[in-house]
Amino acid sequence: MKYVLALDQGTTSSRAALVSEEGKIVCILNREFPQIYPKEGWVEHDPTEIWSSQYGIMMEAIAKSGVSAEDIAAIGITNQRETTVVWEKSTGKPVYNAIVWQCRRTAGRIEEIVKSGAGDMIREKTGLIADAYFSASKIEWILNEVDPDRVRAKNGELLFGTVDSYLIWKLTGGKVHATDRTNAARTMLFNIHAMQWDEELLRLFNIPRAMLPKVLCSGDDFGFAPVGGREIPVFGVAGDQQAALFGQCCFSAGEAKNTYGTGCFLLMNTGETPAKSKNGLLTTAAATLSGEKPQYALEGSVFIGGAVIQWLRDEMRFFAESKDAEYYARKVEDTGGVYLVPAFTGIGAPYWDMYARGIIVGLTRGTRREHIVRAAQESIAFQSAELVFAMEKDTGIGLKTLKADGGASRDGFLMQFQSDIVNKTVVRPVIRETTALGAAYLAGLRAGVWQDRNQLKKLWLAEKEFTPAMGEAEREKRLCKWRDAVNRCRGWAKES
Repeated sequence: MKYVLALDQGTTSSRAALVSEEGKIVCILNREFPQIYPKEGWVEHDPTEIWSSQYGIMMEAIAKSGVSAEDIAAIGITNQRETTVVWEKSTGKPVYNAIVWQCRRTAGRIEEIVKSGAGDMIREKTGLIADAYFSASKIEWILNEVDPDRVRAKNGELLFGTVDSYLIWKLTGGKVHATDRTNAARTMLFNIHAMQWDEELLRLFNIPRAMLPKVLCSGDDFGFAPVGGREIPVFGVAGDQQAALFGQCCFSAGEAKNTYGTGCFLLMNTGETPAKSKNGLLTTAAATLSGEKPQYALEGSVFIGGAVIQWLRDEMRFFAESKDAEYYARKVEDTGGVYLVPAFTGIGAPYWDMYARGIIVGLTRGTRREHIVRAAQESIAFQSAELVFAMEKDTGIGLKTLKADGGASRDGFLMQFQSDIVNKTVVRPVIRETTALGAAYLAGLRAGVWQDRNQLKKLWLAEKEFTPAMGEAEREKRLCKWRDAVNRCRGWAKES
């Protein structure tokens, strides 16, 4: 039996999974690491915490599974996207904390760029809407702090990477500085039509080319990692959402999935054609194997999905474990008129408001904890529904079913409400950790563990289907109220 080791480095935790050639996860372990909030709207990670948590949980998973390093055919990596790390080439030491994708510190800089008229150029080349969400302005900010004259960056003494690049660098002992197309496509520096770094964008953000990683296909050769006394090839790398699209076997144009993690991300495969959105969605690169033609996806991003449940757990102390949210949500028949919009770090598609902030409306003297918890649960589904509606408008394709995955998809209340509010069947697979599965599939295909995509499709199994049970009038009423609440939170943090 051969296995693939998948490293799933997420926003709040690092996971490691061993996937058998039968497509089963034989062992998966998870380790959370600290979130850093230096100022309002700022979010950081300590890169050494990212590495130590990921490496530690990787070795623990191997030890607990009993799988020998000799039986691990390859390593696949999937990661939180857009999060930005800059480190010294000579020492591997980060020069600043990783600036997380949720961080809004560069919102003012993005506003300047849009006012300069560069927004259309950015959209045309990268498929992205100019926003602080992406890596470019984060790199610029770090360089302004640690290398304002760009001397070290121009000399190649400082290296930039999204989290995958940083892990590859550490795993290979500094021998490989690379990324894949799906991660490069989220930096706002990568031309998704030419599939290369764009010189005009690099000049716009004053980022030296010398610090950028080599860009490969997702299923490619990313070097070797010494593990358990042998050199294991790193054969698969993809940003978490494109990895989930691959893990859900959405290989054909028109197939879509929604991942319920820290954020929520709806992706539709559009094949070899990059679809342009008129409804606030993004065009991005999809995962491909070495030698294949580029493929694309249309994407909608929700910044705060499952993270709103973490907020209720950690900051509000409403419950001790995230899984308790479902219990409290079911304790009441409805939210009692309460709506919660978790725009803690702005709001993504289809609104794209960097200055929106979280809001709870509809509170009365009778509002209880259970109502707020239920409103938080429903907010995840409302935001995802907006993505589905926008995607259907852009593509003209009506989704018959919505494939769901990610940690929060285990929540039966959330999945049923999602089906109700979007009026579609929601299908949850047997294996919900599809980000890790996608990374494993990419690495395993290159390593020969699996022969082709058709073999992978046979491994995909549905665990449960949720069908809509809400009336049309009630659905429209709830959506109208939700959009009213969203409009009330927009622009809140913008200085007058």
